[in-house]
Amino acid sequence: MFRYFPTNYVWDLSVNLAIEMGARIGEIEEMCGPLQEAARQPDAEGTRAFREAWVKKADLLCELAAEDEGRGRTLSAGEKYRRAAVYLITAERMLAHDAPGRIDLYRRLLAAFDKGVALRGENCERVRIPYGDSHLSGLLVKAPNAGTRSPLLVQVNGLDSTKEMKYFVGLPAWLAERGVSSLIVDQPGTGEALRLQGMHAVYNSEVWASKIVDWLETRDDVDPKRIGMEGVSLGGYYCPRAVAFEPRFACGVVWGANHDWRDVQKKRLQREGNFPVPHYWKHVCWVWGAKDIDDFMRIAEGVHLDGVLDRIKVPFLVTHGEKDSQIPVAWAHRTYEQLVNSPKRELKIFTDREGGVQHSSFDNSINAGHLIADWVAETLGGHTSL
Repeated sequence: MFRYFPTNYVWDLSVNLAIEMGARIGEIEEMCGPLQEAARQPDAEGTRAFREAWVKKADLLCELAAEDEGRGRTLSAGEKYRRAAVYLITAERMLAHDAPGRIDLYRRLLAAFDKGVALRGENCERVRIPYGDSHLSGLLVKAPNAGTRSPLLVQVNGLDSTKEMKYFVGLPAWLAERGVSSLIVDQPGTGEALRLQGMHAVYNSEVWASKIVDWLETRDDVDPKRIGMEGVSLGGYYCPRAVAFEPRFACGVVWGANHDWRDVQKKRLQREGNFPVPHYWKHVCWVWGAKDIDDFMRIAEGVHLDGVLDRIKVPFLVTHGEKDSQIPVAWAHRTYEQLVNSPKRELKIFTDREGGVQHSSFDNSINAGHLIADWVAETLGGHTSL
């Protein structure tokens, strides 16, 4: 793990995530070099300084990108908008949910992301999936030359990630190389669903996951018999739950097991384990639509996988970092042990040898991500060589 702020895990987590999304080390030094003292301040004061530094760099990149566009240099402009989106994602993620200007900042990152994708001609399409009276927003990345109907992996967020973050980290591109398409979704409680539509998280993830499968089955470029699901971090709860109760999924993957999130919350009340974001208790109340911590803890009692996983009858991959300081590695073993009816269950604990030992491999995602992509390709009928 890259420790830029040795006394502040939350800030270091954010920096590491930015690196995995494509941040440049020289720009990180410019943004973070003056922030050492701010990193020791309380959440509200420190994150204000963090936001200002990262947004300032994003603003500059957007200015430079506009200059490139004026000269017809759209590839260069697209790359700058891409990095601007990374820095805006990082800044927005650190804010309290009711911080002034947060929603405007979120809309800015969406716009920068879209502009970067368009100017670079990237294989990424924004889609809307019907959900009740509204919709879920997603990013569709198609496998090239994979035939009329391709296998596809649905990918869902954790507590505080977004579909743009997951896209930037790289799993959709690694899967596309292997003949597998991707649909990255902001499910209720995350991304656009939470910020722009007020959709809070629900424990029964199959409710929204089934609607995603319904939509995929209407497409003529997806093989309905080869749709899998992956979840990162808290998605390590959402994904197994959805696969257990939605039999149309052909496989499941967790990138960071999250077998018993209720226990994790009880430990966090006792200050055990690291928090992923500042203003943690306000953040989880916002995500789950709880009126206070007591209400949230009541909701969290239902967020566990005991008594659920024996319903899974498809291949399943459980991955976890050996040194995960947020979610104990024991929960990965528990998930694996309870997959008693999976015909192809596999447990992979990432060690120092291959890297990716921290939470959901945020410290070094590429080897872990390639292993996941290979397993998915082998399971869904893609390929792992040219």
